Amino acid sequence: MKRIHRYFGSLVLAAAIVAPVVVVAEASAQEASVQVRVYDRHHKDYHNWDDHEDRAYRRYLTEQHREYREYNRENSRRQDNYWKWRHNHPDHDDNR
Repeated sequence: MKRIHRYFGSLVLAAAIVAPVVVVAEASAQEASVQVRVYDRHHKDYHNWDDHEDRAYRRYLTEQHREYREYNRENSRRQDNYWKWRHNHPDHDDNR
């Protein structure tokens, strides 16, 4: 009987040590899936702003001969102009 209590106590202690590691790992997985969505007022649709969209935005700025400025810091007219351009320049790769 004493042996069972010792075994059970060891099992509870091991669970108490492992549980916080599992919780931290789960939190990291959730943080990795956070997405930024941007609303296009002119076309009335949403776009995921990710690395791929950021590259397209930088390409747009280069074509417009403008220096980089974060999209969310642009005024609404310039944001609208970007989405007009973006809808006329869709991605042609199969990775998306």
